Amino acid sequence: MSKVSHVVVFDRAVGRWAEAFEGAAVVENVAQAQPRLKQGGVVWIDIAVVQSVAALRAARPDVAIVAMTLVPSAGEAVSALSAGARGYCHALAAPEMLRQVALVVSNGGIWIGPDLMARATVAVAQAVTPGLRPALDVFEALTPRERAVALQVAEGESNKEIARRLNITLRTVKAHLSAIFDKLGVRDRLQLVLALRRSPDPQQVVREVDLTCTTVQ
Repeated sequence: MSKVSHVVVFDRAVGRWAEAFEGAAVVENVAQAQPRLKQGGVVWIDIAVVQSVAALRAARPDVAIVAMTLVPSAGEAVSALSAGARGYCHALAAPEMLRQVALVVSNGGIWIGPDLMARATVAVAQAVTPGLRPALDVFEALTPRERAVALQVAEGESNKEIARRLNITLRTVKAHLSAIFDKLGVRDRLQLVLALRRSPDPQQVVREVDLTCTTVQ
């Protein structure tokens, strides 16, 4: 059995997905995906079987997992990431977009798209910020100003809002965020919020996010 870099477990997405990744494999379930994947490959699954992500990651920690859906939502994106997926996208995304998703997750990043990333960051922040007590080892790596910026991100504020609140320029906010990401080993605002949270029950976070997302526009 030849191994491939991409395996999809989502029959409704085969057309676009096959166009994006020539020679990739289509299988019926996650168990069949494991032996087909090359080292460092990507498996694309239906969000309906996201519960199988943990088992797949345990068996193949070298692969990246992308959950696909026909109706994207911020709450569902957080559920997918909480389960261990590295990406979340529309099942009928254009081939060039699917290739971009693959590039990001293959290099250790998280992909849920810019619009959903903004909504999910706010939703997660609103769900986990109450009682936020960042681990001391996290904050010790940051300067006082970086800590202030990080906490505002955890409140779900945009760069412009942070600049106004802290009376600094937008450029300075971006510089602080770049330094924060580098020091904490995170790649985006969502990862930062999760790094700062007080380790709540992940399932409780998902339940709260599902409720919060109904009011996040």
